Amino acid sequence: MVSQAAGPVQLPATAGVTQVGKIVWQREVAELLSEINSLRSGKPVGLVYSGNPRYAPVPTAIDSIVVIRAAVAALGDKPVEVVLTTGHQELPAQIGPLPSNFHHAAYVPGRAMAARSDLMVHHGGHSSVMQSLAAGTPAVIIPTISERESNGRRLVALGAGEMVLPIDGKDGEKEIDGAEFSAKVDRVLHEPAFRTAAQRVANSMRQYGGADEAARLLERFTLGWRGKFVTE
Repeated sequence: MVSQAAGPVQLPATAGVTQVGKIVWQREVAELLSEINSLRSGKPVGLVYSGNPRYAPVPTAIDSIVVIRAAVAALGDKPVEVVLTTGHQELPAQIGPLPSNFHHAAYVPGRAMAARSDLMVHHGGHSSVMQSLAAGTPAVIIPTISERESNGRRLVALGAGEMVLPIDGKDGEKEIDGAEFSAKVDRVLHEPAFRTAAQRVANSMRQYGGADEAARLLERFTLGWRGKFVTE
């Protein structure tokens, strides 16, 4: 859970619960593609993750193709190496050929790619926000639904990134202010304050046990109840 101001919510000692922090997962053997891992041009690296660009043959309210279009317009042929992934979803044909500085991958391990990146651009999903904060990597969010907008506002409140709200166009496609998005991408990429804030949150999140601690507590709870039933 992320607070509006300074990292994980601090629960009172009397709450009767244990806070485990972020729940993000990655296979122990997960590795970046050699093409990505070998990016050594001296340029910053940006990760663009859209999720599913299209959910139907016609535009829908939750489509994330707007994230790809915005990234291509703002970062195409700029001095930054961009890794674009849709999470095993098809890249829409209408995107056309990608700029020369874009590297398309069907999938990348989120934790490893977030750590490798200087900037993340995504739709504001919970996992994407948690990965960026856990890695201390700032982000620019284009939220496609209200839950993602809430996540984006929290990220902005933490100082760990920016957000650009899309609007519904006449044809049902989501649209954004390209100039606003480009300006915010440039700010987050080059102003150290955003990375400093993201890293501050990452440091505060490390005090919790995450998924491993949650598993340990659940196992202890389960074994406790099983022992109770056996003795009774």
